[in-house]
Amino acid sequence: MKIIDLSKPIQYNASDPWFMKVKIKHKPHRKAKWLIRVLGLPFRLFPKGFTGWADDTIKKMGVHSTTHIDAPWHYAPTVNGEKAKTIDEIPLEWCYGQGLVIDMKHKQDFDPITVTDLTSFLETNDLAIAPGMIVLIKTGRDKFNGTKDFHKIGTGMSAEATEWLIDQGIKVMGIDAWGWDLPLPYMMKKAKETNNPELFWEAHLVGQRKEYCHMEQLVNLDALPYSGFKVAVFPLKIVGASAAPARVVAIME
Repeated sequence: MKIIDLSKPIQYNASDPWFMKVKIKHKPHRKAKWLIRVLGLPFRLFPKGFTGWADDTIKKMGVHSTTHIDAPWHYAPTVNGEKAKTIDEIPLEWCYGQGLVIDMKHKQDFDPITVTDLTSFLETNDLAIAPGMIVLIKTGRDKFNGTKDFHKIGTGMSAEATEWLIDQGIKVMGIDAWGWDLPLPYMMKKAKETNNPELFWEAHLVGQRKEYCHMEQLVNLDALPYSGFKVAVFPLKIVGASAAPARVVAIME
C-alpha cells in the first residue's frame, strides 16, 4: 500500500496574506520541566534523563487557512430551506471513497471550468464518475502555494460544473487552487464591471440549493493517476464550524 499526502504543511509563512497567516508557538522541553516543578514534583523525583515535554500552541489559524474541507454551513445557513450541516455534522462516509482526478491544468487563469470541460476530459480518458466518489480537480496552481499571489491567480469551477458533479452523486470534491471558484479578487472586479450580482462566489453558492462539500488548497495531485486510488479526508471535529483543516491523503493498494 502507498499513501500520498495531498495536504500542505501547517506553518508560518511570511508571504501569506493576512487572512491566511498561521502562527504557532513551539514550547521547548525545559519549560515543561519547570511547570512540573511548580505543580509539586521535586527535581530529585524526575525520571533519569527527563528534560520535560515539548508542547506547541496554535496562536492563530483560520479554519480556511490551509488544506481544508468546507462544510455546507460555509456557503449558507440553509440548504433548500433546511439547516446546513456544520463540519462536525458531516457524515464520515462522505470523507472516504474512490478517487478520481480531473486534469484541468490547461485552463488559463480566470477561465472557468465548465461542464463541457469535465465531460470532454472523462470521455477522452475513458473515465466515468460514480456516486460516492471523491473528485479532485487538478489545476497545477498548487505550485504557487505559499506565494503572496496564490489567492489572486488560477482557474476555478463554474456554478454549472459544480452542480453537475453534485448531480452525479458526488458529495465531496476538491481543488489544488486557493479557492473553489475563480480567484476572489477577480470575481469582485468582474462583478463590479458587469454590474452582475449573480457572478460573485457562484460555485460556492450552489450549496444554497444542493448539499455538498469541497476541499481547497490541495497539493501534489500530479503524483496521482487519474483513477485507481482511494481518498481519505477527515476534518477536525470542530463543533459548529464552517470548515476544518484536514490531512487529505490518497491511498493506492
